[in-house]
Amino acid sequence: MSIFNCNCKRNCITIAIVASIVIGIITAFLSITSVITIAPIALIVAFGIAVVYLAVILAASLLRNSTETTNCLCRAISAVLAGILGTILLSVVLLAISFAATSVIGAIITGALAAFFSLIFTATACLIKCLVKCND
Repeated sequence: MSIFNCNCKRNCITIAIVASIVIGIITAFLSITSVITIAPIALIVAFGIAVVYLAVILAASLLRNSTETTNCLCRAISAVLAGILGTILLSVVLLAISFAATSVIGAIITGALAAFFSLIFTATACLIKCLVKCND
């Protein structure tokens, strides 16, 4: 239960993960019903954003001179990195393999990509909140 509360407060990362999963499920449902389709240019943009985020996180970690790390910071960075790596992996998979519009596996992978992609942004919001010490 410690992941769901931090000093009797709601944990930002938990909320970010739940929101990302909901977005992924909605995207998978809309993809299986052929309401939305993912164009290759959208996959390339998602891949590019994830690579830029990875470079920024790497540069920020190299420039950080503080030896003080908090539990909040470690969880936020882990969630951002999970979102980045999941987005990169799944966008490459979707670019390499073409699925039918109503394919169940294609919808699941598209939903997972949307979940990881939204996790990048929601976890980044938590990371910024943690960096400015709003969790206290």
